[in-house]
Amino acid sequence: MATPLSHLALLKSPSYLLRRHHSFAPPSLSGFLSFRSLSSPLSSPFSSLSSNRSSNKWKQPTAALLEIGGVKIAKDDVVKENDPTNNVPDTIFSKLGVELHRRDNHPIGILKNAIYDYFDTNFPAKFVKFDDLCPIVSIKENFDDVLVPADHISRSYNDTYYVDAQTVLRCHTSAHQAELLRKGHTHFLVTGDVYRRDSIDSTHYPVFHQMEGVCVFSPDDWAGSGMDATSYVAMDLKKSLEGAVDMRWVDTYFPFTNPSFELEIFFQEKWMEVLGCGVTEQEILRRSGRTDGVAWAFGLGLERLAMVLFDIPDIRLFWSTDQRFTSQFSEGKLGIKFKPFSKYPPCYKDMSFWISDSFTENNLCEVVRGIAGDLVEEVQLIDNFTNKKGMTSHCYRIAYRSMERSLTDEEINQLQGLVREAVQSKLNVVLR
Repeated sequence: MATPLSHLALLKSPSYLLRRHHSFAPPSLSGFLSFRSLSSPLSSPFSSLSSNRSSNKWKQPTAALLEIGGVKIAKDDVVKENDPTNNVPDTIFSKLGVELHRRDNHPIGILKNAIYDYFDTNFPAKFVKFDDLCPIVSIKENFDDVLVPADHISRSYNDTYYVDAQTVLRCHTSAHQAELLRKGHTHFLVTGDVYRRDSIDSTHYPVFHQMEGVCVFSPDDWAGSGMDATSYVAMDLKKSLEGAVDMRWVDTYFPFTNPSFELEIFFQEKWMEVLGCGVTEQEILRRSGRTDGVAWAFGLGLERLAMVLFDIPDIRLFWSTDQRFTSQFSEGKLGIKFKPFSKYPPCYKDMSFWISDSFTENNLCEVVRGIAGDLVEEVQLIDNFTNKKGMTSHCYRIAYRSMERSLTDEEINQLQGLVREAVQSKLNVVLR
C-alpha cells in the first residue's frame, strides 16, 4: 500500500506539520515555466537573449553576475533604479540563483528530496521533476495563466516584485503550469524559490520555497467508475495525500481550482494546515490544449514545514552560511533537530510617525530590511490612533537580533538612525 504523503515527515518526527508559507493560492499550487529546455526551450522573459524578439524585451546583459538555467543575468537587468515600474531591491537580487532547494545538505533540499522519494516510491517513474526553472516570469504566466483575477491584491506593487511592467519575480511556482501542460507533461512536481513582499517576523521572509504537484487524467481513467470526472479526480487527490493520522479536509477557495481543499492535521493541540489542493479549473487545461482532461494539483511551502521538522526557530537561519548552522545537516537525514548556537538577546527600538494615504506596512518592511538586512528580526505595530484632525499615527517596534553574534549599542543606534531617515524620505510620513 502506498505511504500517504501526510505520513512523510512522521517517518522521522511527528512535528512535520506546520502551516505552509502562503502555499496554495495566488501563492502556490500548480505551475511552472522556465529557461531550461524540456524537449525545446520554454518561453521566458530571458528567451529573447537568444532570439529576435522586440527591442523592448530583455537584452543581452553586459556584466553578468549570476547564471540561471544556462543564461547569464546582469544585476541591471533585474534591479532598474531608473524604471518606475521596478521595485526589486539589491537585497532580493542577491537571493537569485542561491537555490537552497537544490542543496542536498540543506534542510530545504533534504525535505524536497524526501518528498521526491515519496513520489518515486509510491508512483514509480510517473512524475517528472523540475527544480531549476527560472524565477523571472511574465505577468501572464504568473497571474493570467492561472486565472488570478485582474483586481486581485497579489498583483499589486505592494505584494509583488516587478522587474518591469510586464515581468515579475514569480510569486508562486504556478507561474509555470500552463507552459508545462502545453509541452505535454501530465504528471509533474516543481520546486523553486518564490518572491513576495511581506512582513518581518520569525516565519516570514521575502524569499521562500514551494513545491507543487500536478496530475492530469484522461476520460479512460474515470470511465466505469460510476463517478463524474470531477468527483473521481477529487477522490484520487485525497487518497494520494491523506493518511491514517488525525486529519481533516477543509473546503476553501483558490482561483485556479474548483473544488478546493486544505489538508489540516491535529498537532500540539491545534489544527495546522499542511497544504492546499484541488481539482484544476477546466479553463486552465483548455487554454493549454487539454480539452478532454481533468487534473488535480497540490501546493505546499517548504520553510515552515522544515522549521517544525528540524526545530529551526527563525526563518532567517535558512540563509545562514555560519558553519555552526550548516554543519548540523546531512543529505538524506530528515528530522535532525537543530541545536541553537546563540542566545543573543534582541534589542528593541520604537518609531512613531504620522502616515499618509499611500503608506503600507509592506513598504515599511522593505525599507527596514533594505537598511538592516537579516539583523532585523521583527517589525510589529504596537499602537495606532487617529487625532481630531483626522491624522493617523502608527508606532512600530523593531526588534534587532543577530543569529550569530551580539550586536553593540552603537551599531543598533546607527541602524535605527538610518531607518528613521529612510522611512521619512521614502514613505512620505512625518516622524513624531
